[in-house]
Amino acid sequence: MNWTQVDIYTTTEAIDLLSSKIQDLGIRGCMVQDAQDFQEFLEQKDGRWDYLEDGLMELAHCETCITVYLPEDGQGAETLSALRDMLAQLRAADPEHIYGRLEMQCSGIREEDWANNWKQYFKPFPVGKKLYIKPSWEAPTAEAAGRTVLEIDPASSFGTGQHHTTRLCLELMESEIQPGATRLLDLGCGSGILFIGGLLLGAKSAYAVDIEENAVRIAGENAAENHLDPDSYTISCGNVITDAALTEAIGTGYDVITANIVADVIKAMAPLFPRFLKPDGTLILSGIITERADEVLETVTAQGFAVLEKREASGWCAVKLCRK
Repeated sequence: MNWTQVDIYTTTEAIDLLSSKIQDLGIRGCMVQDAQDFQEFLEQKDGRWDYLEDGLMELAHCETCITVYLPEDGQGAETLSALRDMLAQLRAADPEHIYGRLEMQCSGIREEDWANNWKQYFKPFPVGKKLYIKPSWEAPTAEAAGRTVLEIDPASSFGTGQHHTTRLCLELMESEIQPGATRLLDLGCGSGILFIGGLLLGAKSAYAVDIEENAVRIAGENAAENHLDPDSYTISCGNVITDAALTEAIGTGYDVITANIVADVIKAMAPLFPRFLKPDGTLILSGIITERADEVLETVTAQGFAVLEKREASGWCAVKLCRK
């Protein structure tokens, strides 16, 4: 197994917050380099050393950096995309740059090459009972027979369907789509895979939102690739937690809401779910590491929801809920 080193540049003040959010993406370990921490180490009165190597002394002037290692496979590519989206959200919520530049750098790979390198890991595959997901450059296999083909090219946005969070969400969603009737809201749409899948399964309309402009562009391109009626969907860029105008534009009365994000964002969105969802609607949440599932569900059920179904896969959790 090959691994890619990803360096994320931030500030001393952001180390704990960023480390927590990295863990929420399913990344179990990280390494921190911080000049302030090293300076405190040097100033320890009981420290006993004769000399420090020149390379080690460079830490006294380094930019604070959190380093993680991602496997070079489909899951790693999806995690890298989710990491980029998370950093974009943090930057948008930090206009004073308290948390530094919040940019990442991948060792051994140029950012502009990333969109092509991950393609080797993305092959067609079935999901649930009805869908068959494939990239545009691959031909359908025999497994596509009798299934609805969803063509997706995520580029640098999260969502090929390979990640457990996306698969679980699609599996929970497919039984909730009523052809010609369902109004779908996709919060944090990424590549658009969830709302496009919903429309291909027969949903009447969809509204998709993402905080990242690039994701909105890619989701629009993917919707066009699947020959969807442009009048059947709307894609907006913004933060529903802080943007009152966007919240108003989204409206109310949705039959199904999907939110495949991370634990903290889902918790922050929780008060909005009752506003967006119709009384007998269905809420589908994913992107939650199993260690935080109870915490997230406690927050969401406090808004008047009850758990209908819960699924887990490789440390990830997805949940289907209804209004009480």
